[in-house]
Amino acid sequence: MTEINAAASGRFKIGGDLEVVRLGFGAMRITGKGIWGPPADVEEVKRTLRAVPELGMTLIDTADSYGPYVSEDLITEALHPYPGLTIATKGGLTRHGPDQWAPLGRPEYLRQCLLMSLRRLRLERIDLWQLHRIDSKVPAEEQFGVIAAMKSEGLIRHVGLSQVSVAEIEAAAKHFPVTTVQNRYNLVDRSSEDVLAYCETKGIGFIPWAPLNAGGLAKEGSSLSKIAAKLGVNAGEVALAWMLQRSPVMLPIPGTSTTAHLRENVQAASLKLSAEDFAALDRQGRDEWKTKQ
Repeated sequence: MTEINAAASGRFKIGGDLEVVRLGFGAMRITGKGIWGPPADVEEVKRTLRAVPELGMTLIDTADSYGPYVSEDLITEALHPYPGLTIATKGGLTRHGPDQWAPLGRPEYLRQCLLMSLRRLRLERIDLWQLHRIDSKVPAEEQFGVIAAMKSEGLIRHVGLSQVSVAEIEAAAKHFPVTTVQNRYNLVDRSSEDVLAYCETKGIGFIPWAPLNAGGLAKEGSSLSKIAAKLGVNAGEVALAWMLQRSPVMLPIPGTSTTAHLRENVQAASLKLSAEDFAALDRQGRDEWKTKQ
C-alpha cells in the first residue's frame, strides 16, 4: 500500500527561499459554523492539526479573522513551536458575526493584526503574512506602506496578497516583493486565470481558496465522478490532483476539521491524472465557468 504523504505533491520555494510542500492545509474550517466561535469537536480538531505534519504537510494557512482568533489559538495549542512547519496567516478583515466579513485597511489596524497574530502564534516573525483584502476605503499605498514597514522591521519574512488583480499585484510590488497570491480558483471558477498566468511568469506562489468547489462536475454521472470511480478515489481527490497538475506554482490548501477527511485530501498528492483525464476535466470546468458568465 502506498504511503500517504503530502510530499508527493512536490515542493515550492516561496520568495525563492522558503520551501514548502505544495499541498498544504487550510485552517478556516477548524472553527465553528459561519467561521465563528470554537469548533463542535475541539479535541478532533487538535488531532487533525497534529496529523498535518505527520502526513507530510509543511504549510498551514490561517487568518486572524477565522473564529475570529480561534484558528490561530488552536494551531498554537496543538503545534507550537511548529518544527518543520510554515504558519502563514492573514490580516485586514473584521468580523461582526457568523459569515460576516468587512475589510479594514487602516495602517494602525493592519499593524495591530500582525502584532496580535505574533502574540497568539507565539512567534517573533511571521514567515508569510497576507493582506486578506485590500480595503477600497483606504488608499492602497497606505496599506502597502505599513506592510513594507513591518517587513523592514523584521516582523514579516514574506508578504502575500489575497483576492487581487494583476494591476493590484503590480501596485503592491512597488512597496515589497509579492511572494504569494491567494485567490478563489477551482475547476469551475476561472476568474483568476490571468492572475495565475502572471504568477507563473513571476515565480509567485498561487494559493487557490475553495479548491474543492467542483460545481456541476461533482454530480453523479459527470466526468469528475466517472474519473474518480475509474481510479477508485473520491471526487475531491481528483479535483485536488487536477489542481496540482494545473500549474507548478499552485499551492492548494484544502481544509477540514477531521483526520479522516485530511487523509483523503493528502491522498491526492500521489494521484497522477492521465493527459486525457486532465484535459477532459479542464475543458468541462471551463465550459461550466463560461455558462455562469
